[in-house]
Amino acid sequence: MAKPTSQYQCLECASILNKWSGQCPDCKAWNCIQQIQPLSSSPNRNRGNWTEHKTTTELVTLSSIPDHTAERFSSQIDELDRVLGGGIVHGSVILLGGDPGIGKSTILLQCLTQVSQQLSTLYVTGEESLQQVNLRAKRLELPRDKLKLLSSTCVEEIIAHAITLKPGVIVIDSIQTIYTDGLQSAPGSISQIRESTALLVRLAKQHNIAIFLVGHVTKDGQLAGPRVLEHMVDTVLYFEGDSSTRYRVIRAVKNRFGAVNELGIFAMTDQGLKTVTNPSAIFLSNHEKPVAGSIIMVSREGTRPILVEIQSLVTASHLGNPRRISVGLESNRLAMLLAVLQRHGGIPLYDQDVFINAVGGVRISETGADLAVILAILSSYRDKPVSNRLLVFGEVGLSGEIRPVPNGEERLKEGSKHGFETAIIPAANKPRKNICPNMKLIPVNHLADALNAL
Repeated sequence: MAKPTSQYQCLECASILNKWSGQCPDCKAWNCIQQIQPLSSSPNRNRGNWTEHKTTTELVTLSSIPDHTAERFSSQIDELDRVLGGGIVHGSVILLGGDPGIGKSTILLQCLTQVSQQLSTLYVTGEESLQQVNLRAKRLELPRDKLKLLSSTCVEEIIAHAITLKPGVIVIDSIQTIYTDGLQSAPGSISQIRESTALLVRLAKQHNIAIFLVGHVTKDGQLAGPRVLEHMVDTVLYFEGDSSTRYRVIRAVKNRFGAVNELGIFAMTDQGLKTVTNPSAIFLSNHEKPVAGSIIMVSREGTRPILVEIQSLVTASHLGNPRRISVGLESNRLAMLLAVLQRHGGIPLYDQDVFINAVGGVRISETGADLAVILAILSSYRDKPVSNRLLVFGEVGLSGEIRPVPNGEERLKEGSKHGFETAIIPAANKPRKNICPNMKLIPVNHLADALNAL
């Protein structure tokens, strides 16, 4: 039988072509043709006669499936275990993405050298040489006696070594450098990444091997490659943070074995990445005196409450269209809060530039920061400092009502633990019992009540 010829597919309209072209002849889109695996032309292939198809699987009910909990083992890094939902699951595929130089290879090397003391491990490097990996491990003073290294970019060769070694954990650094011999396209193309990942996922499930895939990100902060890559893996982690600062954050955006939006916080040191035991301290400026435009709020990241300082700067604008810039918060929500402040607070800011910043580079996606943002804007606009012992959280509705947020009692306990004396909170979040005897609670129902309390 003749060998199947290569086939190509348009990413826009899914048309199948026999040869590559710069422009799709059907939808006229440019640079959208990628090579795909050709379909096998088997003579016994069933062509539509479904009644003659022989099934090899049987139907079962959901209740007849035996209960089985996911078996986990520790990565020897507490914050990484937290993000993964309690540890690494056997047979899981974890995708870790982040900017260049942020510490992806460092943390995985730290993890594998520690895990190798109990399990067999394999570190596959496709970007660095074996000497570079050895120098990094030596500089970080990591144990190097049991970790197996492999410098290869061929996925078939990696799988052959994995079947022979039978490791418990494999790190692929990075998936963009891996290729399969079944395709002729260059490594890093969409088709190569998709097919190589599919083979590695099959290896993980069939041989019960946990696999870490290091992924590159684009200038927009998204994982490079096909979007289906995030659907194929079990867990997707993003490494965030500014490379100019020493703090790094790992955020889980997908986890089939645990909660999403969990957060792990690290500090980059000479000895590698170290876990941060008190994350609230790194997001506070700790001013000696109260300053205008600074409000402390309690954010909720996964199962952990974190104190975050919200800073605001309001200044007169000399432009026809005043600027609205937010760092760490959603810009559209800032525009909405300014409209609520003008409508229900009687404070017009149509001729003011407004800048909002979440200290420490943290990204806040929940609505519990609404009230803190409004009060920080008002403090900066009036140039009136607010006590640095004041805690604020709550969601602000379009009609000016202060809505409750989840886990209010845990947020108050976190603030009380750090010595805060007063808290402006939604009235619905006021605890029935006095859980914070050293903190004065000011429950508010409307934005006007919060402004009066401030």
